[in-house]
Amino acid sequence: MKFEYKIEGGDFTHAGYASSQVKKVLKQLNVDPKLIKRVVVCLYEAEVNVVAHACSGTIYIDISTERIKMKLEDKGLGIPDIDLAMKKGYSTASSAVREMGFGAGMGLPNIKNNADEFNLSSVVDQGTVLEIVVYFK
Repeated sequence: MKFEYKIEGGDFTHAGYASSQVKKVLKQLNVDPKLIKRVVVCLYEAEVNVVAHACSGTIYIDISTERIKMKLEDKGLGIPDIDLAMKKGYSTASSAVREMGFGAGMGLPNIKNNADEFNLSSVVDQGTVLEIVVYFK
């Protein structure tokens, strides 16, 4: 099963839509609730990052019997220092984003902790690609 979702930068009203839809599909497929939770954490955190830091983005979901692959591609400022961005508590979120309760600097570490595979690449002034895999063990 394959799905695609568009994300608009700054649209916090719809942040989490894709993760909600994927959760419904995984429940229908009788995936273990613990695995569903890991997937939802990964996808929601990634969605919020795109909304908070990019102009736009696309989420590609590929679900097989063995795993779910999630790929997020965004158009934005990119991440100048991925190692720094991966540190718990590090954030480049604007004060407006922080006032909404986002931007605590835990998104990328939470994604990595819940993923079986995690690959992050970025080009400054172009955008970021995040690939996440969770296996249905």
